[in-house]
Amino acid sequence: MSHPRIVEASFIKSAQSIADSLPEDMSEVVFLGRSNVGKSSTLNGLAARKNLAKSSATPGKTQLINFFEARYLYQGEDYPVRFVDLPGFGYAKVSKSLKEVWQKNLVEFIMHRTSIRLFIHLRDARHPHAKIDDDVETYIGEFLRPDQRYVTVFTKIDKLNQKERSKLKREFPDAITVSNLKKSGFDRVHREILSTIFGVGKPEEGEGS
Repeated sequence: MSHPRIVEASFIKSAQSIADSLPEDMSEVVFLGRSNVGKSSTLNGLAARKNLAKSSATPGKTQLINFFEARYLYQGEDYPVRFVDLPGFGYAKVSKSLKEVWQKNLVEFIMHRTSIRLFIHLRDARHPHAKIDDDVETYIGEFLRPDQRYVTVFTKIDKLNQKERSKLKREFPDAITVSNLKKSGFDRVHREILSTIFGVGKPEEGEGS
């Protein structure tokens, strides 16, 4: 069975808000998560590119909305898509005024950006019940449109033992688990993106991790 893969990926631009963002002319996948969840390495892993997304040494420092364009190849067909990397939340060392503006810009973006088709919420497998993650999921669920999907992806799954993994799977049966270290779980994320946006590539029952 052929696997979807990204054959081209490039950084396009950074924006501060919806006002200076790219035109809404392409379906978008938004990546959101806490500052230290491994967002940059997950994006790099999905794109099979080492430095597509730059990780910041200081969590919360990457304060802009970053746009990337990617091209999938699947069963001989091209599928172009745009990835949007949102600033991490849960940071501490951001001044109050910047935090307020930042939050307002982010909220406007995720609520009113019509080209968003899929929210991928990255959560740390070691802290599956972090309140800030639960709050974000509840919040976005309140204005999720019928043409949008929300998917939970747990990172750092390699840090858990077998018993902890089984417990996570029971508690979050619909979540995808990935390991940037072992490059596992990416295929399921790719299939989720392609099936949500283009209606192709949905994994068969019992397939994948």
